[in-house]
Amino acid sequence: MLGFIGFALVLVVGIHLYLWKRLVRDTMRPGAGRKVAGFAMLLVALLIPATLIFVRNGYVQWLAWPGYLWLALMFYLLVALVLLEIPRLVVNLVWRAVGRRDREPASLHAARSTGLGGGTSNPATSDNADPLAEDDATAKNDVATDNGEGASRSKAAAGGGTASPAGTAKGSAPGGNAADEKAADDKAGIGRRLLLARGAAIFAGLTAASVTGYGVKTALGGPRLDRVQIPMAKLPRAMDGTRLAVVSDIHLGPLTGARHMGRIVEMINSVDADVVCIVGDLVDGSVAELGRFAAPLADVRSKQGAYFVTGNHEYYSGFEQWIDEVDRLGVRPLRNERLEIVTRGGAFDLAGVNDLGGAAVGDGPNFDAALGNRDGAKPVVLMAHQPVVARDAARFGVDLQVSGHTHGGQMAPFNYLVKLQQPVVSGYGEVDGVPVYVTNGAGFWGPPVRVGAPPQVTLIELKAP
Repeated sequence: MLGFIGFALVLVVGIHLYLWKRLVRDTMRPGAGRKVAGFAMLLVALLIPATLIFVRNGYVQWLAWPGYLWLALMFYLLVALVLLEIPRLVVNLVWRAVGRRDREPASLHAARSTGLGGGTSNPATSDNADPLAEDDATAKNDVATDNGEGASRSKAAAGGGTASPAGTAKGSAPGGNAADEKAADDKAGIGRRLLLARGAAIFAGLTAASVTGYGVKTALGGPRLDRVQIPMAKLPRAMDGTRLAVVSDIHLGPLTGARHMGRIVEMINSVDADVVCIVGDLVDGSVAELGRFAAPLADVRSKQGAYFVTGNHEYYSGFEQWIDEVDRLGVRPLRNERLEIVTRGGAFDLAGVNDLGGAAVGDGPNFDAALGNRDGAKPVVLMAHQPVVARDAARFGVDLQVSGHTHGGQMAPFNYLVKLQQPVVSGYGEVDGVPVYVTNGAGFWGPPVRVGAPPQVTLIELKAP
Protein backbone atom coordinates (compact mmCIF):
# COMPACT_ATOMS: atom_id res chain seq x y z
CA MET A 1 0.00 0.00 0.00
CA LEU A 2 2.83 2.41 0.84
CA GLY A 3 4.42 1.62 -2.50
CA PHE A 4 1.17 2.40 -4.31
CA ILE A 5 0.71 5.66 -2.41
CA GLY A 6 4.28 6.68 -3.23
CA PHE A 7 3.78 5.90 -6.93
CA ALA A 8 0.50 7.85 -6.97
CA LEU A 9 2.16 10.90 -5.41
CA VAL A 10 5.02 10.81 -7.90
CA LEU A 11 2.49 10.52 -10.73
CA VAL A 12 0.45 13.48 -9.46
CA VAL A 13 3.57 15.62 -9.07
CA GLY A 14 4.81 14.69 -12.56
CA ILE A 15 1.47 15.48 -14.21
CA HIS A 16 1.19 18.86 -12.51
CA LEU A 17 4.74 19.80 -13.46
CA TYR A 18 3.85 19.05 -17.08
CA LEU A 19 0.61 21.05 -16.81
CA TRP A 20 2.50 23.94 -15.19
CA LYS A 21 4.98 24.01 -18.07
CA ARG A 22 2.38 23.89 -20.81
CA LEU A 23 -0.32 26.06 -19.21
CA VAL A 24 1.75 28.55 -17.20
CA ARG A 25 5.43 28.74 -18.11
CA ASP A 26 4.97 28.46 -21.88
CA THR A 27 2.01 30.84 -22.07
CA MET A 28 3.03 33.68 -19.78
CA ARG A 29 5.95 36.08 -19.73
CA PRO A 30 7.97 36.30 -16.50
CA GLY A 31 6.31 38.44 -13.88
CA ALA A 32 3.72 38.53 -11.14
CA GLY A 33 1.03 36.87 -13.26
CA ARG A 34 3.16 33.80 -13.87
CA LYS A 35 3.98 33.51 -10.18
CA VAL A 36 0.31 33.67 -9.20
CA ALA A 37 -0.62 31.05 -11.78
CA GLY A 38 2.22 28.80 -10.60
CA PHE A 39 1.04 29.09 -7.02
CA ALA A 40 -2.51 28.20 -8.11
CA MET A 41 -1.17 25.10 -9.87
CA LEU A 42 0.59 24.08 -6.65
CA LEU A 43 -2.66 24.43 -4.69
CA VAL A 44 -4.69 22.25 -7.05
CA ALA A 45 -1.89 19.69 -7.04
CA LEU A 46 -2.16 19.49 -3.24
CA LEU A 47 -5.96 19.30 -3.52
CA ILE A 48 -5.86 15.79 -5.00
CA PRO A 49 -4.01 13.95 -2.20
CA ALA A 50 -5.96 15.99 0.37
CA THR A 51 -9.23 14.84 -1.19
CA LEU A 52 -8.22 11.19 -1.42
CA ILE A 53 -7.05 11.15 2.20
CA PHE A 54 -9.59 13.29 4.04
CA VAL A 55 -12.78 12.55 2.09
CA ARG A 56 -12.15 8.83 2.12
CA ASN A 57 -11.71 8.90 5.87
CA GLY A 58 -14.85 10.99 6.34
CA TYR A 59 -13.12 14.08 7.73
CA VAL A 60 -13.66 16.92 5.25
CA GLN A 61 -16.57 15.96 3.01
CA TRP A 62 -16.84 19.36 1.30
CA LEU A 63 -13.51 18.66 -0.44
CA ALA A 64 -15.17 15.96 -2.53
CA TRP A 65 -16.65 18.19 -5.23
CA PRO A 66 -13.66 20.48 -5.98
CA GLY A 67 -11.12 17.71 -5.44
CA TYR A 68 -12.74 15.08 -7.63
CA LEU A 69 -13.74 17.56 -10.34
CA TRP A 70 -10.16 18.79 -10.58
CA LEU A 71 -9.01 15.16 -10.81
CA ALA A 72 -11.20 14.74 -13.90
CA LEU A 73 -10.13 18.08 -15.41
CA MET A 74 -6.48 17.24 -14.77
CA PHE A 75 -6.90 13.92 -16.57
CA TYR A 76 -8.51 15.44 -19.66
CA LEU A 77 -6.08 18.38 -19.74
CA LEU A 78 -3.27 15.85 -19.75
CA VAL A 79 -4.87 13.83 -22.55
CA ALA A 80 -5.57 16.92 -24.69
CA LEU A 81 -2.10 18.42 -24.24
CA VAL A 82 -0.32 15.14 -24.95
CA LEU A 83 -2.33 14.69 -28.16
CA LEU A 84 -1.33 18.23 -29.19
CA GLU A 85 2.39 17.53 -28.82
CA ILE A 86 2.81 16.14 -32.36
CA PRO A 87 1.04 18.96 -34.25
CA ARG A 88 2.82 21.41 -31.97
CA LEU A 89 6.19 19.91 -32.96
CA VAL A 90 5.30 20.01 -36.67
CA VAL A 91 4.34 23.70 -36.52
CA ASN A 92 7.56 24.55 -34.68
CA LEU A 93 9.67 22.74 -37.28
CA VAL A 94 7.91 24.55 -40.13
CA TRP A 95 8.43 27.93 -38.46
CA ARG A 96 12.13 27.21 -37.91
CA ALA A 97 12.58 26.22 -41.55
CA VAL A 98 10.87 29.41 -42.72
CA GLY A 99 12.96 31.47 -40.30
CA ARG A 100 16.24 29.96 -41.57
CA ARG A 101 15.28 30.71 -45.17
CA ASP A 102 14.36 34.30 -44.31
CA ARG A 103 17.76 34.83 -42.62
CA GLU A 104 19.78 33.78 -45.71
CA PRO A 105 22.12 36.56 -47.07
CA ALA A 106 20.60 38.90 -49.62
CA SER A 107 23.42 38.03 -52.05
CA LEU A 108 22.31 34.40 -52.05
CA HIS A 109 18.74 35.44 -52.85
CA ALA A 110 20.08 37.67 -55.65
CA ALA A 111 22.20 34.85 -57.00
CA ARG A 112 19.20 32.56 -57.06
CA SER A 113 17.07 35.16 -58.85
CA THR A 114 19.72 36.02 -61.53
CA GLY A 115 21.05 32.53 -61.99
CA LEU A 116 24.61 33.21 -60.72
CA GLY A 117 24.26 30.35 -58.30
CA GLY A 118 24.22 27.83 -61.13
CA GLY A 119 21.19 28.74 -63.23
CA THR A 120 20.70 31.04 -66.25
CA SER A 121 23.82 32.42 -67.97
CA ASN A 122 24.60 36.15 -67.98
CA PRO A 123 24.17 37.71 -71.41
CA ALA A 124 27.11 39.99 -70.78
CA THR A 125 29.51 37.05 -70.44
CA SER A 126 27.90 34.74 -72.93
CA ASP A 127 30.10 33.00 -75.47
CA ASN A 128 28.07 34.66 -78.24
CA ALA A 129 28.63 38.20 -76.93
CA ASP A 130 30.50 40.76 -79.09
CA PRO A 131 34.11 41.26 -77.80
CA LEU A 132 34.05 44.92 -78.78
CA ALA A 133 30.89 45.45 -76.83
CA GLU A 134 32.51 43.76 -73.83
CA ASP A 135 35.53 46.11 -74.00
CA ASP A 136 33.27 49.11 -74.29
CA ALA A 137 31.18 48.03 -71.31
CA THR A 138 34.32 47.42 -69.26
CA ALA A 139 35.60 50.87 -70.00
CA LYS A 140 32.33 52.46 -69.00
CA ASN A 141 32.32 50.52 -65.74
CA ASP A 142 35.85 51.70 -64.95
CA VAL A 143 34.86 55.33 -65.48
CA ALA A 144 31.78 54.89 -63.30
CA THR A 145 33.86 53.30 -60.57
CA ASP A 146 36.39 56.16 -60.61
CA ASN A 147 33.60 58.73 -60.45
CA GLY A 148 31.91 56.87 -57.62
CA GLU A 149 35.08 56.67 -55.58
CA GLY A 150 35.74 60.33 -56.08
CA ALA A 151 32.26 61.28 -55.00
CA SER A 152 32.50 59.01 -52.03
CA ARG A 153 35.76 60.56 -50.93
CA SER A 154 34.25 64.01 -51.21
CA LYS A 155 31.24 63.08 -49.12
CA ALA A 156 33.42 61.42 -46.51
CA ALA A 157 35.59 64.49 -46.26
CA ALA A 158 32.55 66.66 -45.81
CA GLY A 159 31.14 64.37 -43.10
CA GLY A 160 34.44 63.85 -41.29
CA GLY A 161 34.70 60.17 -42.09
CA THR A 162 37.00 58.05 -44.18
CA ALA A 163 35.59 56.70 -47.39
CA SER A 164 35.72 53.02 -48.22
CA PRO A 165 36.06 51.62 -51.73
CA ALA A 166 32.47 50.46 -51.66
CA GLY A 167 31.23 53.94 -50.90
CA THR A 168 30.41 53.35 -47.21
CA ALA A 169 31.86 55.52 -44.50
CA LYS A 170 34.21 53.56 -42.25
CA GLY A 171 32.90 55.50 -39.28
CA SER A 172 29.56 53.68 -39.52
CA ALA A 173 28.79 50.21 -38.06
CA PRO A 174 28.66 47.70 -40.93
CA GLY A 175 27.24 44.94 -38.69
CA GLY A 176 24.45 47.04 -37.22
CA ASN A 177 21.78 45.99 -39.67
CA ALA A 178 22.52 42.27 -39.18
CA ALA A 179 22.29 42.59 -35.39
CA ASP A 180 18.99 44.45 -35.66
CA GLU A 181 17.64 41.79 -38.00
CA LYS A 182 18.68 39.01 -35.62
CA ALA A 183 17.02 40.77 -32.66
CA ALA A 184 13.86 41.23 -34.73
CA ASP A 185 13.92 37.53 -35.71
CA ASP A 186 14.34 36.48 -32.07
CA LYS A 187 11.45 38.69 -31.01
CA ALA A 188 9.25 37.29 -33.78
CA GLY A 189 10.21 33.74 -32.74
CA ILE A 190 9.21 34.41 -29.14
CA GLY A 191 5.92 35.87 -30.31
CA ARG A 192 5.19 32.82 -32.46
CA ARG A 193 5.99 30.43 -29.62
CA LEU A 194 3.71 32.35 -27.26
CA LEU A 195 0.93 32.32 -29.83
CA LEU A 196 1.28 28.55 -30.33
CA ALA A 197 1.47 27.82 -26.59
CA ARG A 198 -1.54 29.99 -25.77
CA GLY A 199 -3.57 28.51 -28.61
CA ALA A 200 -2.79 24.97 -27.45
CA ALA A 201 -3.61 25.86 -23.83
CA ILE A 202 -6.95 27.43 -24.77
CA PHE A 203 -7.89 24.46 -26.95
CA ALA A 204 -6.91 21.95 -24.24
CA GLY A 205 -8.76 23.91 -21.56
CA LEU A 206 -11.98 24.17 -23.57
CA THR A 207 -11.79 20.50 -24.55
CA ALA A 208 -11.17 19.31 -20.99
CA ALA A 209 -13.96 21.48 -19.58
CA SER A 210 -16.44 20.33 -22.23
CA VAL A 211 -15.66 16.64 -21.83
CA THR A 212 -15.77 16.88 -18.04
CA GLY A 213 -19.09 18.73 -18.13
CA TYR A 214 -20.56 16.06 -20.41
CA GLY A 215 -19.20 13.37 -18.09
CA VAL A 216 -20.77 14.98 -15.01
CA LYS A 217 -24.15 15.13 -16.73
CA THR A 218 -23.87 11.45 -17.73
CA ALA A 219 -22.74 10.24 -14.30
CA LEU A 220 -25.43 12.11 -12.38
CA GLY A 221 -28.20 11.46 -14.88
CA GLY A 222 -29.14 8.01 -13.63
CA PRO A 223 -28.37 4.56 -15.06
CA ARG A 224 -29.65 3.17 -18.31
CA LEU A 225 -31.14 -0.31 -18.70
CA ASP A 226 -29.27 -2.65 -21.05
CA ARG A 227 -30.86 -5.95 -22.08
CA VAL A 228 -28.68 -8.83 -23.26
CA GLN A 229 -29.34 -12.46 -24.12
CA ILE A 230 -26.73 -15.05 -23.18
CA PRO A 231 -26.98 -18.70 -24.25
CA MET A 232 -26.34 -21.35 -21.59
CA ALA A 233 -25.73 -24.88 -22.83
CA LYS A 234 -26.94 -26.65 -19.67
CA LEU A 235 -30.05 -24.53 -19.16
CA PRO A 236 -33.25 -26.66 -19.29
CA ARG A 237 -35.71 -25.58 -21.97
CA ALA A 238 -38.30 -24.91 -19.30
CA MET A 239 -35.98 -22.19 -17.91
CA ASP A 240 -35.47 -20.42 -21.23
CA GLY A 241 -35.86 -16.70 -20.66
CA THR A 242 -34.80 -16.71 -17.00
CA ARG A 243 -33.91 -13.11 -16.14
CA LEU A 244 -31.10 -11.83 -13.95
CA ALA A 245 -30.98 -8.14 -13.01
CA VAL A 246 -27.29 -7.37 -12.51
CA VAL A 247 -25.99 -4.20 -10.89
CA SER A 248 -22.62 -3.29 -9.43
CA ASP A 249 -20.51 -0.38 -8.26
CA ILE A 250 -23.32 1.75 -6.90
CA HIS A 251 -20.73 3.51 -4.71
CA LEU A 252 -22.95 5.26 -2.21
CA GLY A 253 -20.78 8.06 -0.89
CA PRO A 254 -20.38 11.79 -0.24
CA LEU A 255 -21.48 12.78 -3.76
CA THR A 256 -24.57 10.55 -3.87
CA GLY A 257 -27.60 10.03 -1.69
CA ALA A 258 -30.82 8.15 -1.14
CA ARG A 259 -32.17 9.42 -4.48
CA HIS A 260 -29.29 7.70 -6.27
CA MET A 261 -30.14 4.38 -4.65
CA GLY A 262 -33.86 4.96 -5.17
CA ARG A 263 -33.50 5.41 -8.96
CA ILE A 264 -31.55 2.17 -9.22
CA VAL A 265 -34.12 0.23 -7.20
CA GLU A 266 -36.95 1.61 -9.35
CA MET A 267 -35.19 0.46 -12.50
CA ILE A 268 -34.55 -3.02 -11.09
CA ASN A 269 -38.17 -3.36 -10.01
CA SER A 270 -39.39 -2.30 -13.46
CA VAL A 271 -37.98 -5.43 -15.14
CA ASP A 272 -39.60 -7.99 -12.78
CA ALA A 273 -36.46 -10.15 -12.71
CA ASP A 274 -36.26 -13.71 -11.42
CA VAL A 275 -33.06 -12.93 -9.49
CA VAL A 276 -31.27 -9.69 -8.56
CA CYS A 277 -27.47 -9.87 -8.42
CA ILE A 278 -25.60 -7.01 -6.66
CA VAL A 279 -21.96 -7.73 -7.42
CA GLY A 280 -20.01 -5.52 -5.04
CA ASP A 281 -18.84 -1.97 -4.34
CA LEU A 282 -22.16 -0.90 -2.91
CA VAL A 283 -20.64 1.78 -0.65
CA ASP A 284 -17.77 4.18 -0.01
CA GLY A 285 -18.17 4.82 3.69
CA SER A 286 -19.36 3.35 6.96
CA VAL A 287 -22.86 2.26 7.88
CA ALA A 288 -23.03 5.17 10.32
CA GLU A 289 -22.34 7.63 7.48
CA LEU A 290 -24.26 6.04 4.64
CA GLY A 291 -26.78 3.64 6.13
CA ARG A 292 -29.68 6.00 5.38
CA PHE A 293 -28.65 6.18 1.71
CA ALA A 294 -28.83 2.39 1.40
CA ALA A 295 -32.35 2.20 2.88
CA PRO A 296 -34.15 1.96 -0.52
CA LEU A 297 -32.57 -1.49 -0.96
CA ALA A 298 -35.34 -2.81 1.28
CA ASP A 299 -37.77 -2.14 -1.58
CA VAL A 300 -36.04 -4.32 -4.19
CA ARG A 301 -38.43 -6.85 -5.73
CA SER A 302 -37.71 -10.08 -7.61
CA LYS A 303 -39.27 -13.52 -7.95
CA GLN A 304 -36.46 -15.48 -6.32
CA GLY A 305 -34.73 -12.86 -4.18
CA ALA A 306 -31.82 -10.41 -4.27
CA TYR A 307 -28.22 -11.41 -3.52
CA PHE A 308 -25.01 -9.58 -2.75
CA VAL A 309 -21.26 -10.24 -2.84
CA THR A 310 -18.55 -7.96 -1.50
CA GLY A 311 -16.38 -5.73 -3.64
CA ASN A 312 -13.01 -4.27 -2.77
CA HIS A 313 -14.58 -1.02 -1.48
CA GLU A 314 -16.56 -2.85 1.18
CA TYR A 315 -13.23 -3.72 2.77
CA TYR A 316 -12.40 0.00 3.03
CA SER A 317 -15.77 0.75 4.61
CA GLY A 318 -16.31 -1.77 7.43
CA PHE A 319 -17.38 -4.86 5.48
CA GLU A 320 -18.71 -6.79 8.48
CA GLN A 321 -21.18 -4.05 9.40
CA TRP A 322 -22.26 -3.70 5.78
CA ILE A 323 -22.87 -7.44 5.41
CA ASP A 324 -25.16 -7.25 8.43
CA GLU A 325 -26.87 -4.11 7.12
CA VAL A 326 -27.49 -5.54 3.65
CA ASP A 327 -28.92 -8.69 5.19
CA ARG A 328 -31.16 -6.58 7.41
CA LEU A 329 -32.50 -4.81 4.32
CA GLY A 330 -33.56 -8.14 2.82
CA VAL A 331 -30.67 -8.72 0.39
CA ARG A 332 -28.90 -12.00 1.09
CA PRO A 333 -25.08 -11.93 1.13
CA LEU A 334 -23.39 -14.91 -0.56
CA ARG A 335 -20.18 -15.50 1.36
CA ASN A 336 -18.17 -18.09 -0.58
CA GLU A 337 -21.30 -20.17 -0.88
CA ARG A 338 -23.98 -21.26 -3.30
CA LEU A 339 -27.65 -22.06 -3.23
CA GLU A 340 -30.16 -23.59 -5.58
CA ILE A 341 -32.56 -21.30 -7.42
CA VAL A 342 -35.77 -23.04 -8.46
CA THR A 343 -37.69 -21.10 -11.07
CA ARG A 344 -39.72 -21.59 -14.24
CA GLY A 345 -39.93 -25.33 -13.77
CA GLY A 346 -36.20 -25.90 -13.38
CA ALA A 347 -33.22 -25.07 -11.20
CA PHE A 348 -29.72 -23.64 -11.37
CA ASP A 349 -27.02 -22.95 -8.82
CA LEU A 350 -26.25 -19.37 -7.82
CA ALA A 351 -22.81 -19.02 -6.22
CA GLY A 352 -20.98 -16.03 -4.79
CA VAL A 353 -17.38 -15.44 -3.74
CA ASN A 354 -15.86 -12.70 -1.61
CA ASP A 355 -13.73 -10.13 -3.39
CA LEU A 356 -9.99 -10.46 -3.80
CA GLY A 357 -9.61 -7.34 -1.66
CA GLY A 358 -10.78 -9.33 1.37
CA ALA A 359 -7.68 -11.54 1.30
CA ALA A 360 -5.73 -8.90 3.22
CA VAL A 361 -8.12 -9.27 6.19
CA GLY A 362 -8.66 -13.03 5.93
CA ASP A 363 -11.93 -12.72 4.01
CA GLY A 364 -10.87 -13.49 0.46
CA PRO A 365 -12.53 -15.75 -2.12
CA ASN A 366 -12.86 -19.50 -1.53
CA PHE A 367 -13.78 -21.21 -4.80
CA ASP A 368 -13.79 -24.70 -3.33
CA ALA A 369 -16.39 -23.68 -0.75
CA ALA A 370 -18.55 -21.89 -3.32
CA LEU A 371 -18.23 -24.27 -6.28
CA GLY A 372 -16.81 -27.56 -5.08
CA ASN A 373 -18.76 -30.86 -4.81
CA ARG A 374 -21.66 -29.69 -6.94
CA ASP A 375 -23.76 -31.45 -9.57
CA GLY A 376 -21.96 -30.71 -12.84
CA ALA A 377 -25.11 -31.35 -14.87
CA LYS A 378 -26.81 -28.35 -13.30
CA PRO A 379 -25.92 -24.88 -14.66
CA VAL A 380 -24.22 -22.49 -12.28
CA VAL A 381 -24.04 -18.69 -12.28
CA LEU A 382 -21.18 -17.18 -10.28
CA MET A 383 -21.36 -13.72 -8.73
CA ALA A 384 -17.85 -12.27 -8.37
CA HIS A 385 -16.92 -8.61 -8.19
CA GLN A 386 -13.79 -8.73 -10.38
CA PRO A 387 -13.81 -10.30 -13.86
CA VAL A 388 -10.26 -11.60 -13.42
CA VAL A 389 -11.33 -14.27 -10.89
CA ALA A 390 -12.85 -16.23 -13.79
CA ARG A 391 -9.36 -17.68 -14.23
CA ASP A 392 -9.70 -19.33 -10.81
CA ALA A 393 -13.31 -20.33 -11.42
CA ALA A 394 -12.62 -21.98 -14.77
CA ARG A 395 -11.69 -25.38 -13.30
CA PHE A 396 -15.15 -25.65 -11.70
CA GLY A 397 -17.04 -25.49 -14.99
CA VAL A 398 -18.81 -22.18 -14.37
CA ASP A 399 -21.50 -21.55 -16.99
CA LEU A 400 -21.69 -17.77 -16.47
CA GLN A 401 -19.91 -15.24 -14.27
CA VAL A 402 -21.44 -11.82 -13.63
CA SER A 403 -19.07 -9.08 -12.48
CA GLY A 404 -18.46 -5.34 -12.20
CA HIS A 405 -15.47 -3.48 -10.76
CA THR A 406 -14.21 -1.94 -14.02
CA HIS A 407 -16.91 0.77 -14.39
CA GLY A 408 -16.46 0.13 -18.11
CA GLY A 409 -13.38 2.33 -17.79
CA GLN A 410 -15.55 5.20 -16.42
CA MET A 411 -13.53 7.91 -18.17
CA ALA A 412 -12.33 7.07 -21.67
CA PRO A 413 -9.52 6.54 -22.64
CA PHE A 414 -8.82 5.16 -19.14
CA ASN A 415 -10.53 1.93 -20.26
CA TYR A 416 -7.31 0.99 -22.11
CA LEU A 417 -5.43 1.00 -18.81
CA VAL A 418 -8.15 -1.07 -17.11
CA LYS A 419 -7.68 -3.67 -19.84
CA LEU A 420 -4.15 -4.25 -18.54
CA GLN A 421 -5.58 -5.58 -15.25
CA GLN A 422 -8.97 -7.05 -16.15
CA PRO A 423 -9.59 -9.45 -19.06
CA VAL A 424 -13.06 -8.00 -19.77
CA VAL A 425 -13.76 -4.29 -19.29
CA SER A 426 -17.39 -4.05 -20.35
CA GLY A 427 -20.03 -6.37 -21.76
CA TYR A 428 -19.65 -10.01 -22.72
CA GLY A 429 -16.38 -11.93 -23.03
CA GLU A 430 -14.78 -15.28 -22.30
CA VAL A 431 -11.95 -15.89 -19.83
CA ASP A 432 -10.30 -19.31 -19.95
CA GLY A 433 -13.51 -20.75 -21.36
CA VAL A 434 -15.78 -19.07 -18.78
CA PRO A 435 -18.48 -16.77 -20.22
CA VAL A 436 -18.20 -13.47 -18.32
CA TYR A 437 -20.56 -10.51 -18.40
CA VAL A 438 -19.26 -7.25 -16.92
CA THR A 439 -21.72 -4.47 -16.19
CA ASN A 440 -20.51 -0.84 -16.21
CA GLY A 441 -21.84 -0.16 -12.74
CA ALA A 442 -24.62 2.18 -11.72
CA GLY A 443 -22.51 4.76 -9.89
CA PHE A 444 -19.03 6.23 -10.04
CA TRP A 445 -15.90 6.30 -7.98
CA GLY A 446 -13.94 9.49 -7.37
CA PRO A 447 -14.87 12.07 -10.01
CA PRO A 448 -18.63 12.27 -10.67
CA VAL A 449 -17.75 11.84 -14.33
CA ARG A 450 -18.49 9.12 -16.89
CA VAL A 451 -17.26 9.36 -20.47
CA GLY A 452 -17.77 6.48 -22.89
CA ALA A 453 -19.17 4.22 -20.15
CA PRO A 454 -22.64 5.35 -19.04
CA PRO A 455 -24.02 4.06 -15.71
CA GLN A 456 -25.86 0.84 -16.21
CA VAL A 457 -28.25 -1.75 -14.85
CA THR A 458 -28.19 -4.93 -16.94
CA LEU A 459 -31.00 -7.40 -17.52
CA ILE A 460 -29.54 -10.75 -18.63
CA GLU A 461 -31.93 -13.17 -20.26
CA LEU A 462 -30.63 -16.74 -20.21
CA LYS A 463 -31.35 -18.71 -23.35
CA ALA A 464 -31.61 -22.50 -23.53
CA PRO A 465 -29.99 -24.30 -26.51
